[in-house]
Amino acid sequence: MKNLTSYLLIFAMIFTMSCSNEKSDLAGNNSEFEADAEDLDANGLPKILFEVQTPIMPNTQEYTIELDRWDIPNNGTNAIKTTTNLQAAIDWAHQESYSRVILPKGEYLVGEDVNDIYQGGIKIYDNTEFIFSEGAILEIDTNDKWNYCVISLDGDNIIIRDGIIKGDRDTHIFTPRDSDGKTAHDEGHGICVWNTSNQVLIENMEIHSLTGDGSLVLDSNDVTFINNNIYNNRRQGISIVGGKRIEIKDNEIHHISGTAPQFGIDIEGAGRVDEEILIQNNYFHHNTGGDIVNTSGEDVFILDNVMEQGEGSTYVDGPIVSWHKTHNIIARNTITMVTGSANGRLGYIQYSGGGDKGHNRATYVHDNVCNSCGMYMYKSSDADVRRNKFYGYFLAFSEFENAILIDNLVTYSEAHPKLRFCWSYRFNDVTGFASGNYLGDDPEEIPLSKTIPHTLQCVLDGW
Repeated sequence: MKNLTSYLLIFAMIFTMSCSNEKSDLAGNNSEFEADAEDLDANGLPKILFEVQTPIMPNTQEYTIELDRWDIPNNGTNAIKTTTNLQAAIDWAHQESYSRVILPKGEYLVGEDVNDIYQGGIKIYDNTEFIFSEGAILEIDTNDKWNYCVISLDGDNIIIRDGIIKGDRDTHIFTPRDSDGKTAHDEGHGICVWNTSNQVLIENMEIHSLTGDGSLVLDSNDVTFINNNIYNNRRQGISIVGGKRIEIKDNEIHHISGTAPQFGIDIEGAGRVDEEILIQNNYFHHNTGGDIVNTSGEDVFILDNVMEQGEGSTYVDGPIVSWHKTHNIIARNTITMVTGSANGRLGYIQYSGGGDKGHNRATYVHDNVCNSCGMYMYKSSDADVRRNKFYGYFLAFSEFENAILIDNLVTYSEAHPKLRFCWSYRFNDVTGFASGNYLGDDPEEIPLSKTIPHTLQCVLDGW
């Protein structure tokens, strides 16, 4: 993912217009908010109008895989034999209409050579709840392939739960690709939710040490991740590359580092549809790229998460990143930064190249706490920013229409005295409405107008 120019360069630009003496147009109120009307809850946030469908098994028939019968090693050896025989047992259970298939305790080394770039693992079919017994580990064998799936889902109505999936990042052989000589090998996944699989639940899994992502969601609907520990993967925790009605709740996603983008969650459809996504009550930390990036999603709710840079970790982009054409509701998150990223200490930044958003909906940023960090949006329109606390950094808008700022608090850091006064609230060519905002203990009058763009003199001065 490309990083944008540092905030210092952006704010050091000399602008050609001065509106420092403009009078505020605060006679208006929320009626001036011109984005599309939303169905709002009591706190002024859009209601979640979608419900993710979870799997319902057609029967209660249960089969515990018989290791002796199928001659399946469970001591972490003989990947070809393990893969072939374990898959045969799973296939048989599916043909016999068992809805619950249990993997006994043990270490299962899997992997088969499918083609020059793909290493195959285990396939799970529709109408199956695949359960790991306590102490069961499924591990991909050391390979030199660009792509692999330790578990690949092939069908609808599937549950994967209660186990450990381990990748081969520590032993992987990074051979150059014949087509271009590159060695990123960034498509090694723990669980692949693809082939238009729908109604999938991934619960209580430990997924780690993949050369790519803990899980890839590709063109699938109604996918739920709950109570998983996803860590030490090179590219992402979870990648959503085309998905509708996705729920990611109560997970710990951490120590993602190795090859770009290196985010906890990446919503990046690459021309596919990503919408109706709920990311709630997760704990993110030590993720090198950042925690959540949304490049393509609409109706994305980012709620009640804890995001910590973590001691000894460095962000590339920052905790929350969105792109201009996305639609986000960001509320009640607690974000803590230790040092700055390429964007400075911005807990939330919206990237934009300007132009049409493709919709007329507002970005909602409510009730977040940003420790040693702030937020910045530019070359866009329609933001509803209320009751946030930005400790030790700034709140900024540039070339922005209809910014609604109500009851926010910004403080400055004693360690960064220049971030006081003019730096604490930053505006260049911004229209909107502001009321009840504070700089430390003091009310901060922000003369935003519905019609007259506001620019601070210190921005014009290149401060």
